[in-house]
Amino acid sequence: MARVTATVPVVPKGQLVYGMQLPVQALSVRIAAPWERDATPADLVRCAQACDDAGFFYIAVCDHVAVPREPAEMMSTQWYDPVATLAYLAASTTRTRLMTNVYIPAYRHPLQVAKTFATLDALSGGRVILGVGAGHLEGEFAALGVPFVGRGALLDEAIDGIVAAWTDEYTSLPGPRWPTHDLGQGPRPAQQPRPPIWIGGSGKPALRRVAERGDGWIPQGTPRKQMPDDIAYVLGHREQVRPGVPIDFGFICEYVYVGEPTWEFPDYTVSGSVQRIVDKLNAMGELGVNHLQIRLRARDVDEMCDQIAAFGSEIGPHLVAGGPQ
Repeated sequence: MARVTATVPVVPKGQLVYGMQLPVQALSVRIAAPWERDATPADLVRCAQACDDAGFFYIAVCDHVAVPREPAEMMSTQWYDPVATLAYLAASTTRTRLMTNVYIPAYRHPLQVAKTFATLDALSGGRVILGVGAGHLEGEFAALGVPFVGRGALLDEAIDGIVAAWTDEYTSLPGPRWPTHDLGQGPRPAQQPRPPIWIGGSGKPALRRVAERGDGWIPQGTPRKQMPDDIAYVLGHREQVRPGVPIDFGFICEYVYVGEPTWEFPDYTVSGSVQRIVDKLNAMGELGVNHLQIRLRARDVDEMCDQIAAFGSEIGPHLVAGGPQ
């Protein structure tokens, strides 16, 4: 059984908080707006600071080391290194948490991951949320010399190793891939007993991993109608392996535009009155979700920052959670 026998919930009880995967950091066709192609690091900082000012619970970035040529046609090759990016943004923000959505621990030794994020947590004053996933690009695994088959087991071992290193200054890891003995690390994380680990994914293995090892769940593309069954599945399995431990449940929302748009965008965007948007988002809180990943429509960085500010002032104060935990 997993070493992670207790969770570290960070979402305040009864609240429905919200965060954002930042623009500019990754230029995948699936997520990047046209304006991001010509955006600069200064634009990335502006968006992060706008989130910080608007009360966003977290800002998030994703992890790819090297994208093979064929998938790069859709994914692009621009994926800013997540740790370097979050460290840079930590110096320009004060409150918002710094999250990976998601990081692939299997690409590195668990002690390296633990050291990297413990340092970021110490430097940022305890703002790290480590979001992790199993990974999906087989060519990237091959290039890094990591087996693609069995990557779920590698993720389990990595999570256990990271938790062990964060929990004990001197730790030993049993392996099988990364056995170590009596090695110490500092600085220690600012968050005690450790930073939270949120697990990404939507298949049954990922849901079981959330129940067994996770402090939270980051669904990856799970539709609204599937969320009640998946939350129930996680909670049911949790009762078998870690009865009663709290888990922070997330949801990646449809695109949002605060106000009445004066330009055309796809139908799967929630826009219009504050009440309409609030009702749509609070429906997830009623299901047991307590953190939302918001995606905002914008035509340039100025409009993005305006939308971030509008969401924080007009929508955020009305969000509530109340579903089963």
